[in-house]
Amino acid sequence: MRKDKNYGFIWIDMLIAAALLAFDQFTKYLATVNLKNQPALVLIEGVLELQYFENTGIAFSLFQERKAFILITGFLVLAAVLFFLFRVPREGRFRVVHVLMSVLIAGALGNIVDRLRFDYVVDFISFVLIHYPIFNVADCYIVVSAILLFLLFMFVYKEADLEFLSFRKKGQAE
Repeated sequence: MRKDKNYGFIWIDMLIAAALLAFDQFTKYLATVNLKNQPALVLIEGVLELQYFENTGIAFSLFQERKAFILITGFLVLAAVLFFLFRVPREGRFRVVHVLMSVLIAGALGNIVDRLRFDYVVDFISFVLIHYPIFNVADCYIVVSAILLFLLFMFVYKEADLEFLSFRKKGQAE
């Protein structure tokens, strides 16, 4: 970890992640209390419903009943994201990356917490118009932040901006 005057920025990242994690867990609590064993709550007829679902798999219900595999994979991805976060510069143009990484961390932790507590993830948002799999707030965090990070790294930052990802020391020949 770098010892610079902006070290406190990591604390801001963690506060963002903690606040978003709390919101995710709160929405899942509300879904459990209000939607479990109830018919779907129609928000927009034929488009959007709130419907309680216990997902023992991952995205699109893949790897059902494989909790150990899913948790190990989740912790490895989380470790990679944290490693990357600590390498991202703390200067102004990378602040958006810090925020998006914090959102990604909150999403990953939100689903990991559910798996550890319940052996499943609470899903409750259903786009019935396109028959999309039921999902939750943590899933939204993951998808939106991953897409935005991809777009930033593909179209905004140049190769020289990403030197912080290199394991080579400055001045080292290729």
